[in-house]
Amino acid sequence: MTILIIGGSGFLGAELVRQAAAAGHATAATFATRPGSTAEVTWHALDLRDPERVEAVVAETAPCFVVNATSGGTDWAVTAEGPVRLAMAAAKYGCRLVHVSSDAVFSGTRVHYDESCLPDPVTPYGAAKAAAETGIRLAYPDAVIARTSLIIGDLRSAHVRVVHDLAAGTRNGVLFTDDIRCPVHVADLAAALLECASGEASGVHHLAGTDAMSRHELGILIAKRDGLDASRLPVGLRADSTFPGALDVRLDSRATQRELHTTLRGARQFLDLDS
Repeated sequence: MTILIIGGSGFLGAELVRQAAAAGHATAATFATRPGSTAEVTWHALDLRDPERVEAVVAETAPCFVVNATSGGTDWAVTAEGPVRLAMAAAKYGCRLVHVSSDAVFSGTRVHYDESCLPDPVTPYGAAKAAAETGIRLAYPDAVIARTSLIIGDLRSAHVRVVHDLAAGTRNGVLFTDDIRCPVHVADLAAALLECASGEASGVHHLAGTDAMSRHELGILIAKRDGLDASRLPVGLRADSTFPGALDVRLDSRATQRELHTTLRGARQFLDLDS
């Protein structure tokens, strides 16, 4: 049984690769610029903007499961169109597909979002992720679309690096007290994604932590875990800034959690355990 991880050299992708290989699965992974370091894995260069290459990698690896953990930011060709090309290839070759989406598909107007909520993005990135969801559901209705939130772990996590840089005074900016999300640990998320891939799930699922908190509160917890001076973290209001995006988006993952053996911990729990 082969698992193909798209974006295997990224933060989430690397954890997916690690867990898949540790479980004894034959694992293949793709990279955009350089391969990862896991020796047991077969690495393939892949540009999601190239439909022929996308199909060739799926055909060559012949996976049972494909997990798409890539993120091209606001690059529409990568973030919106690339996953649809992948879904078409996965459908053609009969492999299960799990696509990682984001809480950025929501505006925050209703605050609490379960799997039945339709996307209403307010940023270019959110629009690209929402378009990918729509295209995948059309191209491969049996695929899993897994929406998640801020992914936390060690310094490979962008959100953890921001906290370290702000505490060190090497980065300008603030941590907002009115920007609320449901952070998830990278290990929990990877395990849940692999469980979704190996099961019979389909459709939209939410994979976020159980604690809703501001980026500032999250920053304080990370600082305490990592021995940083939390008093050095600058504070601000997103509502007073020109920074685009939703203010309060809380993914309700309870329905998905009831179907999983993997526990999606809240940040207060996993950051305390990581200390």
